[in-house]
Amino acid sequence: MATRSVGRGVGRLLGSLCRRPGLPVRPLRGLSAQGGATSHLSGSAPAVAAAQPGSYLALSAQAAQEPAAFWGSLARDTLVWDTPYHTVWDCDFSSGKIGWFLGGQLNVSVNCLDQHVQKSPESVALIWERDEPGTEVRITYRELLETTCRLANTLKRHGVHRGDRVAIYMPVSPLSVAAMLACARIGAVHTVVFAGFSAESLAGRINDAKCKVVITFNQGLRGGRVVELKKIVDEAVKNCPTVQHVLVAHRTDNKVHMGDLDIPLEQEMAKEAPVCTPETMDSEDMLFMLYTSGSTGSPKGLVHTQAGYLLYAALTHKLVFDYQPGDVFGCVADIGWITGHSYVVYGPLCNGATSVLFESTPVYPDAGRYWETVQRLKINQFYGAPTAVRLLLKYGDTWVKKYDRSSLRTLGSVGEPINHEAWEWLYTVVGDSRCTLVDTWWQTETGGICIAPRPSEEGAEILPGMAMRPFFGIIPALLDEKGNVIKGSDVSGALCISQAWPGMARTIYGDHQRFIDSYFKAYPGYYFTGDGAHRTEGGYYQITGRMDDVINISGHRLGTAEIEDAMADHPAVPETAVIGYPHDIKGEAAFAFIVLKEDVGDADTVVSELKSMVATKIAKYAVPDQILVVKRLPKTRSGKVMRRLLRKIITGGTQDLGDTTTLEDPSVITEILSTFQKYKDKQAAAK
Repeated sequence: MATRSVGRGVGRLLGSLCRRPGLPVRPLRGLSAQGGATSHLSGSAPAVAAAQPGSYLALSAQAAQEPAAFWGSLARDTLVWDTPYHTVWDCDFSSGKIGWFLGGQLNVSVNCLDQHVQKSPESVALIWERDEPGTEVRITYRELLETTCRLANTLKRHGVHRGDRVAIYMPVSPLSVAAMLACARIGAVHTVVFAGFSAESLAGRINDAKCKVVITFNQGLRGGRVVELKKIVDEAVKNCPTVQHVLVAHRTDNKVHMGDLDIPLEQEMAKEAPVCTPETMDSEDMLFMLYTSGSTGSPKGLVHTQAGYLLYAALTHKLVFDYQPGDVFGCVADIGWITGHSYVVYGPLCNGATSVLFESTPVYPDAGRYWETVQRLKINQFYGAPTAVRLLLKYGDTWVKKYDRSSLRTLGSVGEPINHEAWEWLYTVVGDSRCTLVDTWWQTETGGICIAPRPSEEGAEILPGMAMRPFFGIIPALLDEKGNVIKGSDVSGALCISQAWPGMARTIYGDHQRFIDSYFKAYPGYYFTGDGAHRTEGGYYQITGRMDDVINISGHRLGTAEIEDAMADHPAVPETAVIGYPHDIKGEAAFAFIVLKEDVGDADTVVSELKSMVATKIAKYAVPDQILVVKRLPKTRSGKVMRRLLRKIITGGTQDLGDTTTLEDPSVITEILSTFQKYKDKQAAAK
């Protein structure tokens, strides 16, 4: 299915690369699938012997063969530098060393604000689509710069210095964007914590990062409901000895308790000057940390740095979505996730775009909310999660067709693989079969989009539900269980990336060894994504899902070990095992198997308490949809729980259980199957 290409955008932005000194044009030979520029397109067949200079294939080859020349030219032309860099890249996957644009100095907030204020101060930077329907607020680049500077000066007045960490516990709003940019302006490191996380999750992140200041709102509004953000922060900071101040902004008129640490943010900002001299930062200084779930219990603080991250976010924003000057870019993600960082804040603002901040939910006040917003704000690119699409699909087409969506040119999907039904509905109903639909694959760790249907050659095909084409400088490889590269097409394996790119995370805060172990140890010489992928006959990539114990609930990545740890504190529950299973709306949901102590009387009460514990310790979205009480778990002789078998039981795959010879007692399978059947029968009867 061919849809409109962004080939022109590639040519415009990058075509000049081919004519620059230091990046000679030469005939491109087809490279083998083992590595090199054309492997991701051709599998093992030689290709692109005569790729046109400036074409997608030629630029992909240049990015692979001559990364220093390719990225060096782009960084020089795209970013505003205080001091030019002397070395484009210095990377070694074996030691987890990743460095880009060394010697260079810049300030990210200058790139996102000052440069645009100089050219066009009254152009709109942000359109805040507030929770209250139809009450958008427009913020110009000049206003956002002034707000950022006042907030930056407030942070400095309250003891925040270069390198200090600041926690931001706020929903999407202009002030939360200004808080991120204020940190960048003074060289502080922000860690945004999704405002749906519990006090315990927030405290864990604040303590790991050793945050000096927390910025929050008195309350939040979402879907017409009030969220008690300040109360959650109060609960969290009781256990956070490094926090010296809590800056409290006001989203509602309701009064909240203000204690010794608390400072009314707007009042303090009003006292400050609307100018603040930006810190000159080294390319590899920390810009932000963002916590993500791993397959082990504790979340890991991934570190992104200044120049490489910003360049990659800006470039992918421009080329994947065909962003043109004057477009209104609508990414409906929360700033608590990497998607919000890269495609609500840093990428669009570096490009001088108008970025939509969506505070509400897809179904408030009704299932037409997204499309009414598209009509009213004249959104050109719409980027959201498959889980929302699956939810809206069930409400039917009428809510979509009620509104004028003719402004839309590009639709995007992010956070998890999109199923065919959702893809087709988004393409045909929302996009009227005329918009480019980009199913994007990337991670918190990658900083920006790595595989997507665009950029590409002009008019190149887009296949439903597939990420397809690697971005420039992303060189995928599929590896087998023994670490061998799998060549050819129509093959599947572990998705790895064989060459560093500027947007990738640099380390896990305070634990570089964990960074190496998590991403570079399984397949030496490669970055291991944790995902499996299939390379099609056409040489395109389709993501097949996680290969570790991480599940994806409504686009939120969550380690099963985190849920198990949260439930393990219950005195009546000695053992738990959590797995992911397919869910119509969420994509995946959590299913918990629990073993109770023999003297427990009321199992239903324990189940209810467990759900409450998970909501309190992590967040409501982490609560398992199903909890099944069993007598015992399937274990190997060495005591390892065989979660693979539990997954087969609940997904109906018991005809093919695979190798069960290592089970300590194979009869446990029949036992759990019988219990599960009774559980299903009881559920059916209740309906």
